[in-house]
Amino acid sequence: MAAPPHPVPAAAARPDGFRLGFIGPGNLAESIARGVAVSGVLPAAAIRTAAHRRPERAEAFASIGAHIMETNAQVVDDSDVIVISVKPQIVRQVLVELKPLLSEEKLLVSIAAGIKMEDLQGWSGHRRIIRVMPNTPSAVGQAASVMCLGEMATENDESRVRSLFSAIGKVWTAEEKYFDAVTGLSGSGPAYIFLAIEAMADGGVAAGLPRDLALGLASQTVLGAATMVNQTGKHPGQLKDMVTSPAGTTITGLQELEKGAFRGTLINAVVAATKRCRELSQS
Repeated sequence: MAAPPHPVPAAAARPDGFRLGFIGPGNLAESIARGVAVSGVLPAAAIRTAAHRRPERAEAFASIGAHIMETNAQVVDDSDVIVISVKPQIVRQVLVELKPLLSEEKLLVSIAAGIKMEDLQGWSGHRRIIRVMPNTPSAVGQAASVMCLGEMATENDESRVRSLFSAIGKVWTAEEKYFDAVTGLSGSGPAYIFLAIEAMADGGVAAGLPRDLALGLASQTVLGAATMVNQTGKHPGQLKDMVTSPAGTTITGLQELEKGAFRGTLINAVVAATKRCRELSQS
């Protein structure tokens, strides 16, 4: 059995100078562009996108210092790495239109959810592709992103893309066969945690805390616990045991969570979301 993939720290690779283009200046694309510019991975002047029917989207990119071009064709022509960041339902149309412009020298990166490598290659006629699955915490620089490489993507291509997405969080490389499960865990996972934070805050209110204090404590507790897992390298079960004393408050609360099948419910949520992702990708 192959060893599980490991995240690659942002400092692992510094890219050579290249021009980065976004086809679709949406919120996620803006988060990536802003992270790349602020972190110094690329200068803002190396970033470009095209005008959009919603002027505020192009204005957001312009505020970073990116170049705003008239058409997607111009973006492709003037970029070395092209990020496809349009809505999944129009990816096919966009790639077919851009197909004549995609020379072998250009790297195509797709962040369109649910669009498989086989389709990306077929619609674009291109083989130098990397598919990336980030998640919504990219908006605050804490994304969990997973990428898989197309058949013609090089080590340098992987290094470039890793540097881009390390600017907005952590990056793993994995085979595409894992992407449905990635969606079920890290793609949908923020919603599970938002729900847990809300429930913990409601519990605090039920126990007598003011609402603002309860929500602040709940969100900071989740952040602190996640940071401990990431920074200590200890298993979550070991960290749980460290704060669980005999006949104490924590074990009493944990007992209630076990009565409510908390652990099993989270497991089932990830599995169900994975199954649904697989169904949607096949429809």
